[in-house]
Amino acid sequence: MPSPHDLLFLHLPDRFSTGGAEGWPAWLDAAWLAQAPLVVRREAAPAGLLPVGARGLTRSQRCKGYVQHDAVARCVTPEMLARQVLGTAGAAPGAPGVPAPASATGPSAWSFPPALPAPAPPPSPPSPGGWFALPPLQALAAMAPTLAQLGLAWGPTGGAGFQLASGLTVLRADSDLDLLVRAPAVLAPSTIDRLLRLQERQASRVDIQVDTGVGGFALNEYARGGRVLLKTAHGPLLLADPWQPGAAQGAAA
Repeated sequence: MPSPHDLLFLHLPDRFSTGGAEGWPAWLDAAWLAQAPLVVRREAAPAGLLPVGARGLTRSQRCKGYVQHDAVARCVTPEMLARQVLGTAGAAPGAPGVPAPASATGPSAWSFPPALPAPAPPPSPPSPGGWFALPPLQALAAMAPTLAQLGLAWGPTGGAGFQLASGLTVLRADSDLDLLVRAPAVLAPSTIDRLLRLQERQASRVDIQVDTGVGGFALNEYARGGRVLLKTAHGPLLLADPWQPGAAQGAAA
């Protein structure tokens, strides 16, 4: 089952719906939905539907909606994109710190039907004139080896993830780099310290979100101490410890 921040390519674009919550923007047409992935949102959606968000080429082009499960042709996770980035540096999937490829079988496997085309091929390895000349992707390439060494499940999200997955250019020189770190167990203080120092060394602004399995929170906010805003499928929660399921269930937004 797709998780928040996963990117979904559709083979039935007409199954995307705004749910009547907002109007249908002019930029969001069938041609765009045929090539641009939708990002999975955190929401308790109605049965049979996935909560998703569409994005266009500019920052102002955003639209929330829902899509039926059977409309999904392929799911690209942040971890898959991390392997793509690490591959440009010669790191092999399955090496220490490099997530192994997702299984091609089983109920969680999402892939294109044989008759459908795959999305745009991955970008070429970093080169001065390529995508990786953009500051946010330079930061991603610089951070990837250390993130892999930490042994965490991680990957790019936001504009960087969208661009790497789709081949559609949405990043700008001043774009932030959004990263997701999956941590169902409490991160060690030494790991948090390394993540913060790695983040601070980059020329681009880097936003690291930690996903506990219950929800996601900003690493910078957690590092400041005090209560943390945990974004969950049932709304935001202010918690002293974002890894406490009991606190997450009983806290008030």
